[in-house]
Amino acid sequence: MGKATIVWTKIDEAPALATYSELPIFKAFTKGADIEIELRDISLAGRIIAQFSDKLPEELRIPDELAYLGELVWKPEANIMKLPNISASLPQLKAAIKELQEQGYPLPDYPENPQTEEEKDIKERYDRCVGSVVNPVLRQGNSDRRLAPSVKEYAKKHPHKLRDVAPNSKSHVAHMKTGDFYEHEKSVIIQKDTKIKYIFEDKNGNQTVLKEVEVGQGDVVDGTYMDRSKLRKYFEEVIETAKDEDILFSLHVKATMMRVSDPVIFGDAIRVYYKDLFEKHGETLEKLGWDPKYGMADLEERIKSLPTDEQEAIQKTIDEIYKKQPRMYMVDSDKGITNLHRPNDVIIDASVPAVIKNGLKGWGPSGEVDDVVLAIPDRSYATMYKEIVEDIKARGQFDPTKIGTVQNVGLMAMKAEEYGSHDRTFFPPADGKIKVVDEEGNVLIEHCVNEGDIWRSCIAKDVAIRDWIKLAVNRAKESGFPIVFWLDEYRAHDKNLIKIVKEELQKYDLSDVEWYIKAPADAMKFTLARFREGKDTISVTGNILRDYLTDLFPIIEVGTSARSLSIVPLIAGGGLFETGAGGSAPRHVEQFLKESHLRWDSLGEFLAFVESLRLAYKQLKTLHNKENPRILLLADT
Repeated sequence: MGKATIVWTKIDEAPALATYSELPIFKAFTKGADIEIELRDISLAGRIIAQFSDKLPEELRIPDELAYLGELVWKPEANIMKLPNISASLPQLKAAIKELQEQGYPLPDYPENPQTEEEKDIKERYDRCVGSVVNPVLRQGNSDRRLAPSVKEYAKKHPHKLRDVAPNSKSHVAHMKTGDFYEHEKSVIIQKDTKIKYIFEDKNGNQTVLKEVEVGQGDVVDGTYMDRSKLRKYFEEVIETAKDEDILFSLHVKATMMRVSDPVIFGDAIRVYYKDLFEKHGETLEKLGWDPKYGMADLEERIKSLPTDEQEAIQKTIDEIYKKQPRMYMVDSDKGITNLHRPNDVIIDASVPAVIKNGLKGWGPSGEVDDVVLAIPDRSYATMYKEIVEDIKARGQFDPTKIGTVQNVGLMAMKAEEYGSHDRTFFPPADGKIKVVDEEGNVLIEHCVNEGDIWRSCIAKDVAIRDWIKLAVNRAKESGFPIVFWLDEYRAHDKNLIKIVKEELQKYDLSDVEWYIKAPADAMKFTLARFREGKDTISVTGNILRDYLTDLFPIIEVGTSARSLSIVPLIAGGGLFETGAGGSAPRHVEQFLKESHLRWDSLGEFLAFVESLRLAYKQLKTLHNKENPRILLLADT
């Protein structure tokens, strides 16, 4: 009898430590069922080494396992257990390079300002390891995330603690009112297969082709930008509000997954909050080569190269700023790590639920707990967070023993939407226009932009969109729960998706399906009303809302998203099973080093492995015409 094969990904941080303990257990139990578990290295260190294998001694080389898995996901035999991996920031990348160099790997330093062709090649290789580079490769299917009934029932009988909310809470969400991605978005549905060009045109009509991309009939292509002058004005207003109301200032973005645009937004928050620092020491900061998008931690390292008197002058200015500005939300008040320390320290899908769990309060610089303004610049998604915060203020904290469950079907296949926009995010070198033009010269999208604005384009593939709708209908029929498409008719991208959703739903028998289309704020309001009544709902969302909601609701329901079941039915017929809560992994490692105690919750891996086993049985039967009842027995027990 042939063996079924399951791929287990080798990763970083807390999930890697957990793997050392649990993978031998999985291998021991599956050995008797003729299942082979392969370990494939997609860790940050592994990806770095693979990028430079042609430059390393033969004994230090390793294959590019991510590229291998990128091919495997398009085959029906794919069966992959994917644990959370690092979406590395540049500081994390540099730290990994240094550690590998210390371990004897002759790797070059990261060239921040490459001058030669060799340096440009080195930077290009390293940049392939920064940010969310794994997920867009492996997620070639849409997402089905939910809590297993047993996990939900256990949480109801043994509820976790959610702090009560003060009746006079001043905590609130603040978003931009103008100038954001939401306001400027334009979107088209491609009418025939073509190649599109992204073009920058300056005030004199000179054009530069930024990128060319092939798109297919039915694909949805967007373009939008954020006006950075209005972004900074917004930060000034939010910081002033926090100061006037004597509450904590906090910024919530996702500089890991949105690795090109969000670090710049993060950097602009630093420019505004630490305005006096730039006014007094601008020349010195420029000489140091410091970019605020890397955070205050990077500045702390760079100023160590300065004479003592200059270091003290900069530190004195920073201390004066803290006395003048509102108190900041802290990542670790004991260590003095602020919200603006590193871009990857505060990840919105984990940080906002943490504030909710804490009774709409954050931790201040002296360890105090206080109300907080949650700055979430773009209205595309800030409004749904605003709705839940206001709901809690009006109706009180949630009761885990009584609330329903919120499942999710997420559009993420084939680099859908914002999470696939990294290589189509541009910063205009001057005032001018950015255009999207097809092969026939038709201008599909056009924006007037200012130098330095953040312009980006998202693409959702037709096949991915229709597969997402099918998955939503199937989940509704299987569960009996209503499905809610979180789509805003006043947002250009969503308006096109609504058109496709309505067209595609006509192909299905919906006599037993309750379905709705609602803008994110309205969808949140509708869902929360059911949630508080103990009723269950399936949210059907785009890629970013998938990410946000699949942390938000499990954290409220059971205390963590690590216990969620995350199934990705791959478009080619295989399966990807995602586990754990990656955003919490760095904190767990810190605790492990400090206390020799690993707090990683591996229930997600066990739940996902059951589904992986069931797929292995099915694959063996359908692809190889072989029966192995021992696999099903193992899955069921």
